[in-house]
Amino acid sequence: MLKILIVEDERPLAETLRYLVEDNPRYRVVGIAEDLASAVELLERDEPDLALVDLHLARGSTGFSVAVRLNDAGVPCLFVTGRAPGFAMPDLALGLLLKPFTGNDVHRALALAEDVMRGRETLRPRIPRNLELYDGETEEVELPEPAFVAPRRGLKARLERWIGGTTH
Repeated sequence: MLKILIVEDERPLAETLRYLVEDNPRYRVVGIAEDLASAVELLERDEPDLALVDLHLARGSTGFSVAVRLNDAGVPCLFVTGRAPGFAMPDLALGLLLKPFTGNDVHRALALAEDVMRGRETLRPRIPRNLELYDGETEEVELPEPAFVAPRRGLKARLERWIGGTTH
């Protein structure tokens, strides 16, 4: 069983991610952290095997600082974020899963991350379209052109869109 730490400052999203992760009995969430300090506390207490880390966190923390600290402790990270940075970070994370995603996307991303962690050659044919695995070589990631940003929807609508990947 793979023990997973979730580092996400929006509690409803963190709980939804917990639900999606634990839908597969091979994975167990050992804790949810909102910032660097709580992530370090849970790291020392629960000894996770992998961390799912949002890049934009509360109280001045970033996913980058969390990833540095977790990597120093030997815990690999998989970034889970709504906005991808314009560059690969193989020294900080195994890869990046973009929101919105489905439960299947999460399970496939975890399986691929586990393969990388265990040094297995993967033959999985269906990589989620919103997952980028870092291979250790730095390469440019093409960012989409800036576009119109619609006003924020309510929490329920955002969660439905985030979970289902719909665009209405």
